[in-house]
Amino acid sequence: MKSFGFLSFGHYDLGGDLDAGRMLRDAVEISVGADELGVNGAYFRVHHLATQAASPIPLLATIAAKTSNIEVGTGVIDMRYENPLYLAEEAAALDLLSDQRVAMGISRGSPEPALRGWEAFGYEDLTEPKAANMAREKFDRFLRAVRGEELAPADPEQFGSGKRLRIEPHSPGLERRIWWGAGSASTAEWAAHQGVNLMSSTLLTEATGAAFGDLQAEQIARYRQAWSAAGHGWTPRVSVSRSIFPITTDLDDLYFGRRGAGQGDQIGIIDDTRSTFGRTYAGEPDKLIEELKADAAIAAADTLMLTIPSQLGVDYNLHILESFAQHVAPALGWVPAGQS
Repeated sequence: MKSFGFLSFGHYDLGGDLDAGRMLRDAVEISVGADELGVNGAYFRVHHLATQAASPIPLLATIAAKTSNIEVGTGVIDMRYENPLYLAEEAAALDLLSDQRVAMGISRGSPEPALRGWEAFGYEDLTEPKAANMAREKFDRFLRAVRGEELAPADPEQFGSGKRLRIEPHSPGLERRIWWGAGSASTAEWAAHQGVNLMSSTLLTEATGAAFGDLQAEQIARYRQAWSAAGHGWTPRVSVSRSIFPITTDLDDLYFGRRGAGQGDQIGIIDDTRSTFGRTYAGEPDKLIEELKADAAIAAADTLMLTIPSQLGVDYNLHILESFAQHVAPALGWVPAGQS
């Protein structure tokens, strides 16, 4: 692990004064504070038709304008709901505004609260109910646009015959900061063939009895083998996500102390598939260091994303990040943002 960031699901409407506006303002403040701590990334999950973070580009642009070093990104955007060329325009503009600090995580997406909600957004996949084919087709078009391919025919009255146009603006190098969120080893191999970074999911659509970290490490190994075979000519990044809470105060113990006691990985059903969900790590820093060093996927990845309880407010979330940065991350190989 060389870098760590936080991953926020952006929940709101949970009672009290936490509405959408407050959630977004808190997200900016947490990111600014994280940047000052040397945290490497601020990433946001995207859900639609739910009281959670959505429409990430305005939020990420605001964070980028108020910070200096922290990477801004998503983990992940559901491609089923997106216009691929418009997303390519927005991603490039954000990348240029942020001095190329974007890490855009994209995937087919997880189950949403709406039934085939992408159809309400104007998109339809008649081939299968989860719209995975549509998501991958859109992702291919998005990548081609980001890479600067000329995808639209020009008006011959203005340019003459045969001229084609690329999406503007274009941000050179952005293609190497696109990630695909994978929940299985086969999807990770597909991502490697596409030439994009791997954002290993918070769950895996596998349940063999092996530990979540071991399953994820196997996924990462297969991704890297496929990447090497594809011969892309550059070294990709790999991220994993974990819920990690250093217990350094009585309040930490009240919130999370009991969660770390004897809790292991969880098995559940998602998308009609038996899946493995990673455990929550909570404990005193020395104990956490020992447990995290034994997590094979954390050892294999270069980037660790800490899922944060954003609904607990700015101060407490910055406390979590500061505790991890001071007491745990250095022992795992962390290099603060701006020091690499």
